[in-house]
Amino acid sequence: MADSDLIQLYSRRILALTTTIPHLGTLSDFDGKAMRRSPQCGSSVTAYVAMEGERVADFAQEVRACALGQASASVLGQAVIGRSREEIAATRDALRAMLTSAGGPPAAPFADLEALLPARDYPNRHASILLAWDATLDAIEQANA
Repeated sequence: MADSDLIQLYSRRILALTTTIPHLGTLSDFDGKAMRRSPQCGSSVTAYVAMEGERVADFAQEVRACALGQASASVLGQAVIGRSREEIAATRDALRAMLTSAGGPPAAPFADLEALLPARDYPNRHASILLAWDATLDAIEQANA
């Protein structure tokens, strides 16, 4: 990877997102908890959810990931509360399509995921980017079980 590629991949916008990850930590009272780990890079995210009906009422996340995974978790954390499982899954699917099949960035309130467009050319980073989303969906499934 050339230096210019690294600069584009780890843009100031991505790095700024890594410094403002909402809802870091754990929840003492949660309905579901799930951890996802990327075997490629060792990044991991643990998500905690408290549900109110079909919507996320409270959320926390432990993020041990590269800058791309942290940026993705930051965008998730900004707007996850009040969202349904279907909304989160649709955004995760749109994010995956953006990374793997030239799809457009997800819509608001998750539009900041556009910052991760440069990662499209680095498939080995995709798993880390999707970790927070997959862990959150797993936690919701656990809560609904």
